[in-house]
Amino acid sequence: MTDLLPCVEIEPVGEARAAVIWMHGLGADGHDFEPIVPELRLPPELGVRFVFPHAPQIPVTLNGGFVMPAWYDIAEVDLRRRHDEAGIRASHARIEALIAREIGRGIPSGRIVLAGFSQGGAMAVFTGLRHAAPLAGIVALSTYMVCEDSLDAERSEANASCPVFQAHGTHDPMVGLERGEALRNALQSRGHAVDFHAYPMQHQVCWEEIQEVSAFFQRVLGVAGDGGR
Repeated sequence: MTDLLPCVEIEPVGEARAAVIWMHGLGADGHDFEPIVPELRLPPELGVRFVFPHAPQIPVTLNGGFVMPAWYDIAEVDLRRRHDEAGIRASHARIEALIAREIGRGIPSGRIVLAGFSQGGAMAVFTGLRHAAPLAGIVALSTYMVCEDSLDAERSEANASCPVFQAHGTHDPMVGLERGEALRNALQSRGHAVDFHAYPMQHQVCWEEIQEVSAFFQRVLGVAGDGGR
């Protein structure tokens, strides 16, 4: 049994009817995106529980082996190669355990969204495309594809048409726009309808992006999303 990651959780006003599991970026923690929840201004009737897990503390090679919250190790600035597959798969198992907990708390998989920023976005995509049951959607912010070589063999037919919202900064110095575009192209080539947005920003989020994420949540978790997707 995989130990559950500690999480920051924000409950809806009434009964929880949906869940967003949102992974932070390298060196941050589950509190990083907590302030965004009220800014999303989601209708209370959606009943969305937000779950912000804290990544494990591990040494990160790129940062001189300094121990920090990270979903997996990063060995070099070039994010196209040398992905820490063992670390990615360990975090994948931990995120799957969080999905299972939401299902155990009465939230169907079709009303769960996986979201993430940077490293966390890479994990949202990695896990979402491989999850065995249909999810409501995937939100990938300022991120990139990891372990693409294994995707075709491992991707789940249940999420072959899972909606994806993707956003990236045109001036991102940490995860270049070309990495975000490569992720978009990889998803589109496999039949995913990707709602892609580029904003004049760096490695961050902006107000327009938050509004678009809110619209995406309302679209995939609204009345039209109640039918078991």
